[in-house]
Amino acid sequence: MSIVENRKARHDYFIEERYEAGLVLQGWEVKAIRSGRVQLAESYIVIRDGELWVIGMHISPLATTSTHITAEATRTRKLLLKAEEISKLIGRVEQRGYTLIPLNLHYSRSRIKMDIGLGKGKKHHDKRDTSRDRDWQREQERWMKHDTRRRED
Repeated sequence: MSIVENRKARHDYFIEERYEAGLVLQGWEVKAIRSGRVQLAESYIVIRDGELWVIGMHISPLATTSTHITAEATRTRKLLLKAEEISKLIGRVEQRGYTLIPLNLHYSRSRIKMDIGLGKGKKHHDKRDTSRDRDWQREQERWMKHDTRRRED
């Protein structure tokens, strides 16, 4: 079950591989995410000291849950993956010019997980090609729907 989706990621990047990662969260963050107060639009993933960190993920604190601590909405949060997956991702990012992008947050067995994508950035003409293909698919579906209605009449 998806909590929030990063729609901008598919527009800006060619996603080649997907990985599911756990997140190190505080209690107030979990409650805020469960109530849907999270944004992934401006977030990105960096590699520091052999670990993956998500930067810029905005979690708005609830007024009722974070009374005893000062909540930092955009703090850097650690991602949890297996060691071999991390080393594979580090190699791909450093050698071949790939980027790690947060794709979505979702529940997996009552835990909050993040799908991260290994992708390459799209050029401006690639984005236009993608939107042109999507428009063409939409137009074809419209024609097919219109054509089946005529046959029924």
